[in-house]
Amino acid sequence: MEQAQDSAQLANREPVREPAREPAQEPTTWWSKAILVGAVIALVMLPVAALGYRMHIWSLGGAFMLMGGAVVLSLFGVFGGVIGIVIALRRQLTSDKPVLYIGTLICALILAYAGMQFNTARSVPPIHDISTDVSDPPEFEKIIQLRGDQSNSLDYDASTLAPLQAQAYPWVTTLEVGFTAEESFDRALNVLRSMGLEIVNEDPDRGIIEAVDTSFWFGFKDDLVVRIRATGYGSKVDVRSVSRVGESDLGKNAQRIGKFLEAFEAAPA
Repeated sequence: MEQAQDSAQLANREPVREPAREPAQEPTTWWSKAILVGAVIALVMLPVAALGYRMHIWSLGGAFMLMGGAVVLSLFGVFGGVIGIVIALRRQLTSDKPVLYIGTLICALILAYAGMQFNTARSVPPIHDISTDVSDPPEFEKIIQLRGDQSNSLDYDASTLAPLQAQAYPWVTTLEVGFTAEESFDRALNVLRSMGLEIVNEDPDRGIIEAVDTSFWFGFKDDLVVRIRATGYGSKVDVRSVSRVGESDLGKNAQRIGKFLEAFEAAPA
């Protein structure tokens, strides 16, 4: 009797179900991996180009060639990445999609950065010597020995530079203040130090300060001189900023002068 009941209970039990197995993911295709690897290589080429120039491994032309190669590689990466994403979506290649998304995004960001730099270059005149006083620009002294033979000339061509500067940077003008020449000198010196510039020359008797600004990646050096002259009511401050290399400064010298003038006026008395 008991055996019959046990047999009935066993018959009424639900069959044991094995857990469902997830379908095995297909391996990532070689072309998806190639797009990601190419994107990473392009991304690495940018800082390597800059640091190689800074460490004197190659010339500025060599650095620009590497950066140009990164842009070309990114163009192929975006083009191939978009096509790859479409294929991956249609064929349900789940392993390929994240790889393609990351590779394409990296390439797109590199192109966006290059595009911003190109747009900046087109929006400013191809000059690298900016002065608040175009008729009598401040002169460099001690910095001349540091510039080297391959640096841009310090001869100021007012007939060429002044009109271009006035059109692009009309706010770059002499600053006239009510401070004495001595007060303005100390104020200017503190501002330059707060901007992180390397002070090369301090001459309070003549009202001259020379400083050097070095860029982070390439190590480009731009030279700056501040000239302070006494007036009947206070003093006037003139600034000149010049790049050592390159035809265009992408507006950096004018930005530096503007930052100095703003900080000078805003500095506590």
